[in-house]
Amino acid sequence: MFKEISPLDGRYADRLSHLGNYFSEFALMRSRVLVELRFLLALDESGLFKKFAGNEIEKIQYYQNNFSDIDYQRIKEIEKTTNHDVKSCEIFLQEKLGLSHPNMIHFGLTSEDVNNLAYTFLFKDYLEKEQLPQIETVLKNLVDHAANWKDVPFPARTHGQMASPSTGGKEMAVFLIRLLRQFEKLKSFTFLGKLNGATGNYSALKAAFPKYNWIAFSEKFMQKYGLKNNPVTTQIEDHDTWAEYFSITKRINNIILDMDRDIWLYLTLGYLTISADKGAVGSSTMPHKVNPINFENSEGNMQVSTALLNGLIDKLGNSRLQRDLSDSTVTRNVGVALAHSYLAIQETIKGLKKLSINKVRCEHELNAHPELLAEPIQTILRREDLENPYNLLKELTRGQDISKDDLGKFIDQLDIENHVKNELKSLSVMDYMGEAKNITERVIKEAKTIIN
Repeated sequence: MFKEISPLDGRYADRLSHLGNYFSEFALMRSRVLVELRFLLALDESGLFKKFAGNEIEKIQYYQNNFSDIDYQRIKEIEKTTNHDVKSCEIFLQEKLGLSHPNMIHFGLTSEDVNNLAYTFLFKDYLEKEQLPQIETVLKNLVDHAANWKDVPFPARTHGQMASPSTGGKEMAVFLIRLLRQFEKLKSFTFLGKLNGATGNYSALKAAFPKYNWIAFSEKFMQKYGLKNNPVTTQIEDHDTWAEYFSITKRINNIILDMDRDIWLYLTLGYLTISADKGAVGSSTMPHKVNPINFENSEGNMQVSTALLNGLIDKLGNSRLQRDLSDSTVTRNVGVALAHSYLAIQETIKGLKKLSINKVRCEHELNAHPELLAEPIQTILRREDLENPYNLLKELTRGQDISKDDLGKFIDQLDIENHVKNELKSLSVMDYMGEAKNITERVIKEAKTIIN
């Protein structure tokens, strides 16, 4: 029996197995074959070789769309002899395609031409088919909470202490707008790719066809497949855009991690609640417990993902001279980093769907702290040009338990006009939310123009 090393392939396999379409050895080999086939078609369009016959095109198109476990096993069998994965793909295609000019396969290329594009196509597919839709789901959940709670008074805390009130919706809008910015960056993100030979100079290609514009060939190839050509490289593509992509993903991780922790604290304080999963157990000994496990699981997986992404960002932009292989084994761990992020966001989505605001608890907490009105009172007194109003309120409220009556008595003894006293007495903690509702509505409107 195979014993899994990683929980991604063990405990969480049923939730993550589809990510094998992007991050498995099988997926990588399939993508290498796809790169070789796309290159063949580009060569055929160049006019440098005799055009492929109809049956040759059919075979190329077949293997573009069909790559089986049997095909994968054949490549791995060849690799036992060659000890070289890309060369094994080349030999496999020579066997399967039966081209009249088999030397066109891998013509003038180095392995890194194939590998950089194979990985990049996989990352691009993952971004478009998995990552963006998943983040969009988070955004939609946050839009719903922001809209439903936009005018619900909500206790705010700075340094853990009671602070000027907010609304539940506005606090969700904070994370909504932050994620929205990164979502837009991902939607418009373009990877680089290279197709320029052993040390990046198109040397072998130019030696074979000196008058042909190989730089334009590469640019056209990249553009066709949604990439941008990297014209100046060593043997390897520099991976700087990979690092940019990982950096955006890391920022998303950190925003969601920040939200996970805030929601956890709001749950602890009773401002938010989560519904219990039927049949679930919160403790082996305490039957009453409903634990915020989704947000805790998300937090842990985000930290693992971010640690790995940091390592990838630091490593993959470095290569000795024109080439070394230290990046090769590191790149194979990209799927681990992204899968932990994916798993974390799945957990956050589950948690968000079970989340409710505890209006009664929020109102009780706010009404129990009339000292929160010290800020608007001292600000209005500044407007009235009263001498040192901040210190007056500081002496009255800092570290003190005061009532609304205490505030009223304080206001009565101030040397100000009666209409100002009435203005101050009319202030209510429950109404002291400033532009929170307006801010939230603006964010919701912006979000709805960006997400589907």
